Amino acid sequence: MEIPHFGIPPELARRMSMAEQHEYLRTRLSRRRALVTAGAVAGGLLTGCSGSGPGGSSATGSPSPSTSKAPGSHITPFGRHLAFGADPKTQMRISWQVPLAVRKPYVRVGLRPDDLGRRIEAELRDLHTPELKGVRAAVDQYYPHAALDGLRPDTTYYYGVGHEGFDPASPERRSTITSFRTAPASPPERFVFTAFGDQGVGEEAALNDRLLMRQGPAFHLHAGDICYADPTGKGKESDVFDASQWDRFLKQTEPVARSVPWMVTTGNHDMEAWYSPDGYGGQLARFSLPDSGFDARTAPGVYAFTYGNVGVVALDANDVSYEIPANLGYTEGRQTKWLDKKLRELRAADDVDFIVVFFHHCAYSTSTHASDGGVRAEWLPLFAEHQVDLVVNGHNHVYERTDAIRHGEVGRPVPVGGTTDPRRDGIVYVTAGGGGKELYGFPDGVKESYEGNPAEHESVGTFRWTESRDTKAESVQWSRVRYRGFSFLSVEAVSGAAPRLNVSALASSGERIDHFEVRRGA
Repeated sequence: MEIPHFGIPPELARRMSMAEQHEYLRTRLSRRRALVTAGAVAGGLLTGCSGSGPGGSSATGSPSPSTSKAPGSHITPFGRHLAFGADPKTQMRISWQVPLAVRKPYVRVGLRPDDLGRRIEAELRDLHTPELKGVRAAVDQYYPHAALDGLRPDTTYYYGVGHEGFDPASPERRSTITSFRTAPASPPERFVFTAFGDQGVGEEAALNDRLLMRQGPAFHLHAGDICYADPTGKGKESDVFDASQWDRFLKQTEPVARSVPWMVTTGNHDMEAWYSPDGYGGQLARFSLPDSGFDARTAPGVYAFTYGNVGVVALDANDVSYEIPANLGYTEGRQTKWLDKKLRELRAADDVDFIVVFFHHCAYSTSTHASDGGVRAEWLPLFAEHQVDLVVNGHNHVYERTDAIRHGEVGRPVPVGGTTDPRRDGIVYVTAGGGGKELYGFPDGVKESYEGNPAEHESVGTFRWTESRDTKAESVQWSRVRYRGFSFLSVEAVSGAAPRLNVSALASSGERIDHFEVRRGA
């Protein structure tokens, strides 16, 4: 489906980068007096919330609205979602949505639900998505963000979000109060985190949310393709785009993300060319993520944090993808240099036993999109050098898990229930793309193989994407577990004398479909 009136002709879009597409669109819209107001991201007007990133307060290219005609008491916040700051022990970022512009948004926070004495002002970021005649009406969206700093480690805080006319501490609003817990000051004996990618909006996506809450996760990793407002995912302006899908997604996710830090990175469906040259203006308006020394204004999905004995690194694979090159090379190598530095720091840290890296495009998979040669070329040498312990991807809407891979080959078979040591064996790669979007399959004739339904191990015929955007066939031995169903990853991190990661994959039925153990010194 092509966008009428001012979409980029497909034959032209194929040859254009995200930045070129954005400039083309902005020029066409300017002629029609329909500016995309969030386009000012390119000029640095959209920034992180106070205390979490670079300064500034407006998310638009026009004056940020300060009020609406509706009384504040009639405007109800929704879509609350948390994220850690750079230090999960002392920092939390609270974001939410309001259906209309409000005055003086804020967060009330305290150590008891009946004593929310601390009040923190929030920054209001707004997005305008223009009308496309015959496709959609214009959409205006408003996202307050508050930065909570100076928190106590290992402490439960209660909070409520509000604005002028809507006080969460008032008796009639007390039901909106919820809580979060900061990270411990020193590594706990054990904790759990969860992960998936490719969620979208729907019954299966909501079911996965409910099931992962039962794991009691300290945080959740979302490996990109968050809500599918852009269902095409080519990073082209000719992609059909429905901004209101974000409203539905944030409402769906709120029961989890209001209390569990929801740590996202960017997938190909998260490049939205309406808002900025790199397509990330929408994500910058909707999420506040850790400032980890990389430029959060241009690469919101690139950051790191440490929780307990686990260092977590989020990457934007759009920067290196051969398959979908709309943003290929947009950081000009800076992300890879940052990755090298960050992995080196984490591996040298005395309190970090394990390094987990997550991003969207697959390094190793046999499903529909297969493996991305750009990811392999740019990042796998660094993963090997710094002995990354676990890599989590999305992109392919299945669950698939490799053996331990070393130098591109099987370094050690890791059957269901097996144990591996990354220092000796190599790295296990997990595709956790069963977050809720329509499922993919595996190559013709290749059987699923998972806990309770094992198949004889076999070579799998698949392919990888090359720099010329061609595919190169390969026959692989590393595809160990394959499951075509909705699922998510649950990882228990254990510290102490014998640190380990107990990695499990759970189907939407609650049934375990895979488990293995990562030990250093196993």
